[in-house]
Amino acid sequence: GCEWDDETDEVTGYRQDGYDGEDFIAFDLKTGTWIAPKPEAVITKNKWDNDKAFIAQRKNYLTQICPEWVKKYVNYGSRSLLRTDLPSVSLLQKSPSSPVSCHATGFYPDRATMFWRKDGQDFHEDVDHGEILHNHDGTFQMKVDLKVSSVKPEDWRRYDCVFQLYGVKDDIITKLDKAAVRTNEGSSEFPVGAVVGVFAVVILLALIAGFFIWKRRNNTQQKGFNSANGSDTSSINEEQGKMLKPTE
Repeated sequence: GCEWDDETDEVTGYRQDGYDGEDFIAFDLKTGTWIAPKPEAVITKNKWDNDKAFIAQRKNYLTQICPEWVKKYVNYGSRSLLRTDLPSVSLLQKSPSSPVSCHATGFYPDRATMFWRKDGQDFHEDVDHGEILHNHDGTFQMKVDLKVSSVKPEDWRRYDCVFQLYGVKDDIITKLDKAAVRTNEGSSEFPVGAVVGVFAVVILLALIAGFFIWKRRNNTQQKGFNSANGSDTSSINEEQGKMLKPTE
């Protein structure tokens, strides 16, 4: 194998062979000779020392081929090895009596820490640390909860949440501010306003429908009354005509 120093470009190569779990023979790259730590390896050492082609092959591999592969793999993996993504940090709370969660998501790599401070000092009382979890996009998320039920409203400003990411100098600090806390308290309650609105619309539609039904029935009854009135008048006139007609 080999090691490459990306700052000095120095290459260190090594070749070691073992037998039955113990070192048997090793190659010294600087002298171009083999080292036998045990008497049993002396015969092999002398044989390989005389094989100049084999020694030249080992030198070429350890000083040229191996370092080139190392550089290539480092270049391929540099995006992942050197990548740093800062998170989005939010303050979350389910209800006024629930703990406030300092939630960070979207950071990379997963070498991160997050904690609460009070008056600039690390605060561990009434604090619950969550695990670092994977996101679907390859980034990570984590949270740390602070029980605020015993914290006075005027003392909230004394607390802040600190997020630290490996390889990033500046910390992300989020002040504990009630106005910045996102809560789903209202969304979990029964939607009284919506129900009242729907109920009012239903009543209004029922009243409109009832009015039109009443009006239609009233018109029908009026027509029936007028028709009956006309028939009675005709009968009366006919009877009066018969009574007034002279007899022969």
